[in-house]
Amino acid sequence: MSATPRIDLHTHSTASDGTLSPVELVRAAAESGLGVVAITDHDTTAGWAPALEALPTGLTLVRGAEISCRWYGEEPAVSLHLLAYLFDPDAPELVAELTRVRAAREERGERIVTLLRADGVDVSWPEILAGAGGGTVGRPHIAQALIRAGLVATTTEAFGPDWLGERYRLPKEDIDVFHAVRLVRAAGGVPVFAHPRATRRGRIVPDELIADLAATGLAGLEADHEDHSPAERAHVRALADELGLLVTGSSDFHGTHKTVRLGAFTTHPEAYERIIAEASGVTGAASG
Repeated sequence: MSATPRIDLHTHSTASDGTLSPVELVRAAAESGLGVVAITDHDTTAGWAPALEALPTGLTLVRGAEISCRWYGEEPAVSLHLLAYLFDPDAPELVAELTRVRAAREERGERIVTLLRADGVDVSWPEILAGAGGGTVGRPHIAQALIRAGLVATTTEAFGPDWLGERYRLPKEDIDVFHAVRLVRAAGGVPVFAHPRATRRGRIVPDELIADLAATGLAGLEADHEDHSPAERAHVRALADELGLLVTGSSDFHGTHKTVRLGAFTTHPEAYERIIAEASGVTGAASG
């Protein structure tokens, strides 16, 4: 590995809602010139083993997950995501919560399809499940069905207010964010708040909540992300500095579900080293 590797700590494979398999993902990461890549599928570790087996020489894999969380300090509760790195994938309490969330995602997906079909929209739940290929089912899979049906042209359009963004959006059962931070730490993992100021995604949480999460065990904030404006990135960096949190930058790569490329945003090696130093769940990062 070079002295200053390019580090991307937020990517998705077909184990959740990406379009590249874990094997294809690590190969693409190596081809794009990354030295370190994290696989962070939604609420699952299913991509870890195949990614490890296929790890190209010169690439380091950080095993992680993006955990679906909720903050109940406002009504309705605010949805947010926690990136969890290098936790023990067999930690019983965390495994139980992730299993529950995955089941709730699938149930929500089926209910959304029922609503669409009731309005005469010709989408098939069995086809959507098959499209997920055993991965964690999410709204992007339903978006693909809408595209195939010729009802929308892009994933962005499918997530608009006429479709999955509002009219056919249903809440899902997520993990209380404080509980999630504690579970990740108890499993030897390192929790980082994903895209915390992304106002274009909807409501965001106040800085006071992030301070409370830092006191609970939150390790860092993802600052450089395609859904953050330059001002939002600067705000996240200043807040992280004030709270003593590490800062990451990542692509949030989903393959063709998004236009962003692997390595579009990267993490400084010092922040990466802090993550490695704080982790005790799985033995460090794995190198090909």
